[in-house]
Amino acid sequence: MSCVSASALIVARLDAARGRVPLLARFSYDVDDPYVVQATFFDGPTVLARWHFDRQMLAEGLHRPVGEGDVTFSPHAAAGADELRVGLRGPSAEMQGSAVLFLEARAIACFLEQSYAVTGAGEEFLDLDKLLDEFLAS
Repeated sequence: MSCVSASALIVARLDAARGRVPLLARFSYDVDDPYVVQATFFDGPTVLARWHFDRQMLAEGLHRPVGEGDVTFSPHAAAGADELRVGLRGPSAEMQGSAVLFLEARAIACFLEQSYAVTGAGEEFLDLDKLLDEFLAS
């Protein structure tokens, strides 16, 4: 039996006026959506936000600044640990605002390694016939 998904709980630190506020984030990868990493951010049991990131862009963001618009990633050196800086901006007028999060780079790299065990980098495949069949059936 092969693994069809990967997930990890990672502490995210929200950059706020009063300092960095810790949040729990669940990063998930599923073979059925091979280009996407889903990140769900929690404050206790409350889901604050759910974002879908491009997996390749997330990986590249560990090494160089990438992205424009709603999502940006860039490496960030912090005292004692390398981090990934994540910039998020609401995609519509109803969801205005922005946030900056910092994630431990090593934790993101470990999660990405798990996702590559499911689907290797460059081996992503999207079954468009299956998607069309599902769309037409609904």
